[in-house]
Amino acid sequence: MAVLVDEHYQVHPTVQHRFFPYAQNGGTVVAVAGEDFAVVGCDTRLSEGYSILSRDVSKVKKMTRSGLLGCVGFHGDVLTLTKMLDAKMKQYKHTHGKDMSCEAMAQMLSSTLYYRRFFPYWVYNMVAGIDNNGKGCVFSYDPVGSYERESYRASGSASAIIHPLLDNQLGYKNQSNVDPTPLSRDRVRNMVRDIFAAASERDIYTGDEVEISVIDASGIDTMRFPLRSDYLGLKLRCRVDLIYSSFDL
Repeated sequence: MAVLVDEHYQVHPTVQHRFFPYAQNGGTVVAVAGEDFAVVGCDTRLSEGYSILSRDVSKVKKMTRSGLLGCVGFHGDVLTLTKMLDAKMKQYKHTHGKDMSCEAMAQMLSSTLYYRRFFPYWVYNMVAGIDNNGKGCVFSYDPVGSYERESYRASGSASAIIHPLLDNQLGYKNQSNVDPTPLSRDRVRNMVRDIFAAASERDIYTGDEVEISVIDASGIDTMRFPLRSDYLGLKLRCRVDLIYSSFDL
């Protein structure tokens, strides 16, 4: 719409065009590296805005017997990225006759993300597993492939809530006279379960169930525990839908 200034001159307002092909589908992933094991936890809620799209979507994918990949962010890019990584893992196994190590998998993921740096996958990734020395390892990433090895990490919509607790209970940040004794598998698994139970009370994009996987030399053990499901809102919405459908009749 033009603004008339005088008879011979018009001023057109500025028009800004945006292109943002991503969506934020929520979810949270937590990974902890132990002495000879690693624990990865994720919730199963897939949402967008104030809508819950699914209550049973795992955000952790098994890559090898000793490595897991955790992905949160735009679910479309998660599916594309995991499909591409799965093809590369199979190609590596056919070429070398063995599974890729956790360190090699971490480097492969970094190269894959960096290749798409000008139009990146809108995904926050974590690789967790057992390294070549039998130690637990966790690698965290940004969307363009920068990564580092850490002892624990949280990514996703509830990461800002979870990280202070991890810093206190696992990193012993700003504490004096603390004996940093290594934690057992069961202790870490219960801690991750409690962390997700607390986060689901404050973050609407985290909930329904928590899937916790423990990786060690014997393989991967996965368990699920219930979280806040927000079924009250679902029941109210179904009740409203029934009321409107009765008016239609």
